[in-house]
Amino acid sequence: MTERIVVLDFGCQYNQLVARRVRECGVFSELLPLSASKERVLGNALSGIILTGGPDSTYEKGARTCPDWVFTLGVPVLGICYGMQYIAQINGGTVEPCAIREYGRKAAHFENHPLLEGMKEGGIVWMTHNDYVSRIPEGFNVIATTDCCPAAAFADDERKLYGVQFHCEVSHTENGNRIFKNFLKNICGLKCEWTPEGSADTLIEEIRAQVGDGRVVAGLSGGVDSSVAAVLVHKAIGDRLTCIFVDHGLLRQNEAQEVMEFYRDSLGLNIIAVDASERFLKKLEGVVDPERKRKIIGEEFIRVFEEQAKLIGDADYLLQGTIYPDVIESGSGGACVIKSHHNVGGLPEDVNFKGIIEPLKTLFKDEVRALGESLGIPANLVWRQPFPGPGLAIRVIGDITKEKLDILRQSDYILRREVKAAGLERALWQYFTVFTGIRSVGVMGDLRTYDYAIGVRAVTSTDAMSVEWAEIPFPVLRRISECIIAEVPHVNRVVYDITSKPPGTIEWE
Repeated sequence: MTERIVVLDFGCQYNQLVARRVRECGVFSELLPLSASKERVLGNALSGIILTGGPDSTYEKGARTCPDWVFTLGVPVLGICYGMQYIAQINGGTVEPCAIREYGRKAAHFENHPLLEGMKEGGIVWMTHNDYVSRIPEGFNVIATTDCCPAAAFADDERKLYGVQFHCEVSHTENGNRIFKNFLKNICGLKCEWTPEGSADTLIEEIRAQVGDGRVVAGLSGGVDSSVAAVLVHKAIGDRLTCIFVDHGLLRQNEAQEVMEFYRDSLGLNIIAVDASERFLKKLEGVVDPERKRKIIGEEFIRVFEEQAKLIGDADYLLQGTIYPDVIESGSGGACVIKSHHNVGGLPEDVNFKGIIEPLKTLFKDEVRALGESLGIPANLVWRQPFPGPGLAIRVIGDITKEKLDILRQSDYILRREVKAAGLERALWQYFTVFTGIRSVGVMGDLRTYDYAIGVRAVTSTDAMSVEWAEIPFPVLRRISECIIAEVPHVNRVVYDITSKPPGTIEWE
């Protein structure tokens, strides 16, 4: 890798979007915490640095800072919102509270500058800030303004320091990707030729280097992430990979049989099936807290893999399909823990393997799918409905029982059946039902009922970092509701979740 951008996170809600926008322009990016070492930032290659926005005020005690050496590495630095204010503050400029806080859509005036090439005069930018740069540092020039912001962007071409007060990473900024493309091409001088598909050979070589002559055991869930990871490792070390499919009793209807047939017949992988359903359900008995569920499942998965590894000849490494959103949401690198993913934050400390292999941990979901297609994995698996490792355990609100799982499986099967019948499979990112645990009064056949409410969740997204609730046509929603109530015992109400992420998450737990 010869082109790489590091995004330093000052706590912005859009930090993942910044990293994604860079990748969409054809350059590999990495989101790192402010505590990252100089060696970590430099990595094998460093072409530029982007400082994200953040909630602090640069002039207040305790505001986030980054090391001084960030600005002495010989690469261009672009600050966004707080990142711009921080650059101004440490270089002798002045940052003050806005007389009128600037939020939302604003028309901008753009000067002729390489960072702003192709930006439409009077184009809309997205502002969300309480402070502004009231006096720019010596050596800087203002290159964009709005009616309320005298320095909407500035540049010091000699020191290669740049800043934009608006959030060019969000879709609300017209042609915002152009700012990133200009920074990468015009300022950093990059070719912008990186693609997730093109990373396959590099990932395979990295796997070979890590594993050496060792053996690998892989936990396959049936989802795209673990499948793509397994195919990569199989290409790297061949038959020294043994895949294990664990039925933890928390799968969807008919899933175990379908997955096993697919892996053996379509991918030709060496795979062992383990029925550990009673074991997992016993461990989860009476557990209500979702974080405890995730950690119990994560630890039990590891124990099953360790036991199977001994049976097949003491495998040295454990392969997991961890992807970038898993790492970010589990709080890796100092980020806030949103929820512990069973294969990241849910891992026990004592793992009896020489190491964990996670070839996809720097890729977003859509990038994993693109990589999977380039490896020749059939489209019906690459685009298979995402399913969390903890399975239905985090779609049953409250404690888990066989009755609740049966109700959830049946309702989920009906939802998937009706979505397919309506031709909406590829239009939706993810869709599933939730056993809410809520009981309500109803009337069925002229009789009073007091039964469960099932939640339906359907979202659209590209990367799972932010999602919108899906606007499923009303006739389809009506059909889903009627079928679930008619076909699933002990359900008398269906509700539709219309919450985006943020503020919600895709899963309820």
